[in-house]
Amino acid sequence: MVGVSAVLLSTSSTARYPDLQELREQNPASELVVQDRAGVPLQALRVNFQQRRGDWLPLSQISPALQRAVLASEDQRFFEHGGVDWLAVANAAWDQLWDQRVHRGASTLSMQLADLMGLSERPSVQRRSWQGKLDQAYAAYQLESLFTKAEILEAYLNLAPFRGELVGIDAVARVLFQKQASALNSSEAALASVMLRAPNASASVLQQRACALLLSMGRAEQCGSLGYVLAAALSRMQAPMWDQPQSARHYARLLQNQGLTTDVSQIRSSLDASLQAQANRAVDSTLQTLNVARVSDAAVVVLDNHSGEVLAYVGASAGSSALEVDHARARRQAGSTLKPFLYAQAIGEKRLTAASLLDDSPLNLATASGLYVPQNYDQQFSGWVSVRTALASSLNIPTVRTLEMVQVESFANRLRALGLPLDKATEHYGFSLALGSADVDLLSLTNAYRALANGGCYSPVRFVPSEAAAPLNCEPVLAADASWVVADILADRQARSYTFGLDSALSLPFWAAVKTGTSKDMRDNWAIGFSDRYTVGVWVGNSDGSPMRNVSGVTGAAPIWHSMMRALHDNNLSIPPEMPAGVVARVIHFEGVPEADRTEYFLAGTEQETIRLATTNTTVVQQGRARIVSPASGSILAFDPDIPRQHQLLPLRARGGSQLYWRVNGRDFDRGSEVWWPVQPGRVTVELLDSEGVVQDTVTLQIRAPINQN
Repeated sequence: MVGVSAVLLSTSSTARYPDLQELREQNPASELVVQDRAGVPLQALRVNFQQRRGDWLPLSQISPALQRAVLASEDQRFFEHGGVDWLAVANAAWDQLWDQRVHRGASTLSMQLADLMGLSERPSVQRRSWQGKLDQAYAAYQLESLFTKAEILEAYLNLAPFRGELVGIDAVARVLFQKQASALNSSEAALASVMLRAPNASASVLQQRACALLLSMGRAEQCGSLGYVLAAALSRMQAPMWDQPQSARHYARLLQNQGLTTDVSQIRSSLDASLQAQANRAVDSTLQTLNVARVSDAAVVVLDNHSGEVLAYVGASAGSSALEVDHARARRQAGSTLKPFLYAQAIGEKRLTAASLLDDSPLNLATASGLYVPQNYDQQFSGWVSVRTALASSLNIPTVRTLEMVQVESFANRLRALGLPLDKATEHYGFSLALGSADVDLLSLTNAYRALANGGCYSPVRFVPSEAAAPLNCEPVLAADASWVVADILADRQARSYTFGLDSALSLPFWAAVKTGTSKDMRDNWAIGFSDRYTVGVWVGNSDGSPMRNVSGVTGAAPIWHSMMRALHDNNLSIPPEMPAGVVARVIHFEGVPEADRTEYFLAGTEQETIRLATTNTTVVQQGRARIVSPASGSILAFDPDIPRQHQLLPLRARGGSQLYWRVNGRDFDRGSEVWWPVQPGRVTVELLDSEGVVQDTVTLQIRAPINQN
């Protein structure tokens, strides 16, 4: 028999029998390991849901106690036979001859390994027949000629199913006993060994068999504690593997969703292990202080400004009630975090400068769904304020007035170009878009701020390390000079002191630009900002969307942002970006408004030295300027099919000024603060003029054609 096997082995059989290295490669761990950029393990990610395997362990890393127990239980003459234990076969046949109810196993480890390797060509239902046993014996002889005894034992312990979905000794040791396989003691080894014979046996059967095994090994004194050890082990069937890295759960799944984890056993991510640990600590410590304010969760994203690589990513706190929810990708109301992009657009289009004055006074805007009445965070009004003060102090009403100039559709398209997920029709957002009514996610929002840090140039984030010298290929979305001016405003501690004071979590001992935001009813708050090298975004709130208690961006998210920025610049301070060639500095003086003289920055061609509320030929906003209050610009209107067309009129209303004139689609129409225009289908431009013919305000409308109406 041995001679025949050797002959067959020398021909075709060796081609289908893998060696030990091939076996290792064909049976990878069920969990992929996500590493940081330097190769430090960060997170284990389950990728095989059919079986739960650990790492392939060499025999030297498997407890001698376990090896002895397995051999005593499964193959006592393992080192004496050549693949088949003929004495065991004879005993099994004799027992079955005298008692048909007795089924003593005679399969050696070599025969079982051949079965585990799928070397039998018979269906599994036929493998217990005598023909199946002959197949196993034949394959066992071949394995014995290919592998050493140590290699057969190693392969068996790594391929054998033990309990439920647990396959291989590494998974059993690290899940059931929460230790390395090299540290298994005699009682744990006995329990693991008897699981091999009956993976689905009850706890009482396992305990009885393990005790019998310990008795045969001369370890009877350990039977007394078996019940406690077994109960603890079985309670851990769904537990994470011991010492498995668990610091980047949501990032690992993000990599999986990006398709980056296919056909690999480990992947090197762009994360930095030390920075990731700092982000986790910052989240946990801040949430402990906010617990009394009904705050339970937070998320953090850190990006490298140049490469776009994600350096830290926390999707939820360690104690989150919704640990599986990735809050860095969940969409939440943006609050005031969209304001910098609006002002950058307005300044880039030369509608405003950082010194332009905006009216912070009560404002009512007519929209298709009724009046929109924005309010400031503190329910107060500041009168005329500069753009620098309005943005740095996050005043709401001046921001809405700015959106009137820029127009909702134009601003929404700019936000989409920055990668923000505004997936609804523009009219859905309306003027509230200026104050962050759109739902955005932290990762996209942080990357949009990174574009601001890069002079308004947008590029996607990177999840794996890039080449050190790789060029930054980006798409210009905002003007570089306007982006620089906005960054300077966001870094101006004095300008934001009106709302936040001089000493807050937004203040750092080095240059950094930052903006906070709080959504409606204090359900979400944000702190997003950047230094010369990094952009950090933080969200704080509750997984279920419930409101917090008196928590704003500066008290909730800002402390985490502050902590991360300090960690990033522990050894190298951030320096202000160089002023672009298209920006000029001027010392300016304000007349009639409570703004201090200062050095201000302008786009070339818009610079001024004196800012006052007087004339109409400057870039400031004139007090008392006439405005169209109805209809709202961007409105989409439709004919009512039940009303005769000649009776359908649209009211045009204005406020401010004494002698007002209306022009529709370039033609003079009527005069007065309120007139009625006979509706015509199509795109309509309505202009409001003063007595000198100077256009004071403009709105555009879309009138849908009547349906089934003559």
